[in-house]
Amino acid sequence: MTAEARLGVRLLRPGEPAYPDLLSETPDPPALLYVRGSVPLEGEALAVVGSRRPTHYGRRMARELAGACARAGIPVVSGLARGIDSEAHRAALAAGGRTWAVLGSGLDNIYPPENKGLAEEIVAAGGALLSELPLSGPPLAMNFPRRNRILSGLAWGTVVVEGDLKSGSLITARAAAEQGREVFAVPGPADSPMSEGPHELLRQGARMARRLEDILEELPMLRGQRPPQGVAARLPSAACMYGPATIEQEKILKLLGSQSMTLEEMLQETGWDIPQLVRTLTVMEESGVLKPLPGQSYARA
Repeated sequence: MTAEARLGVRLLRPGEPAYPDLLSETPDPPALLYVRGSVPLEGEALAVVGSRRPTHYGRRMARELAGACARAGIPVVSGLARGIDSEAHRAALAAGGRTWAVLGSGLDNIYPPENKGLAEEIVAAGGALLSELPLSGPPLAMNFPRRNRILSGLAWGTVVVEGDLKSGSLITARAAAEQGREVFAVPGPADSPMSEGPHELLRQGARMARRLEDILEELPMLRGQRPPQGVAARLPSAACMYGPATIEQEKILKLLGSQSMTLEEMLQETGWDIPQLVRTLTVMEESGVLKPLPGQSYARA
């Protein structure tokens, strides 16, 4: 019996019917995905991530958000790590919901080892374990940043609960933004080092998440209202994340709304000189926020 058969693991490739739709629409989907358990093709999921050394406040907020998601029938995606990830998985299970864990190691080499029991609970409750690494793959440091793009790619949005400015959860937020998914951050105490990461994301344009309702307002697809153009219907704040989001860029986005404008029209509306406007438009076009149209016109990408 092969190791895959012993563990009940499926191997999925992009283009195959069982490959998750949302993940397949990301710029860099895994060429081979090891899956143990059940992941729906069109899962309307939310990712919840954060510090491995959270405060009591962070643990409570992770439990409240993940539990509320599960009670609303929304699967919770996280990384099976210590801290916030574990709290999110456990809260989803306690609420009778499903949760998916994306590993930075192979599915036959669960990391951290103390979460082996949690991994079994996730599968038994109808959730899934996922990895792009071979079954016995070790939990090397280089694996986790790559893992994070899968985590965010399985969900419509990513919520960062706690983390300092070097937290891996900010890498997940960056991956979500680059995939055109929404990024949320839970505000925390101003004097807590664990609030630095979420507060920086909020400064850069992430949405505030105090309760599930804050998230559902921004992501109606989690209520089953899928956007008409699938994930191609991007939100501006996600498109701008980790780019040079400036006051000038925000002004251009507000001017454009859902329409296109010519260079001359934007000059009249902004009152800027040509070099300033062209410089701003060039940066936004290169970062994928704007697309050029015939006749020296621009529209949101």
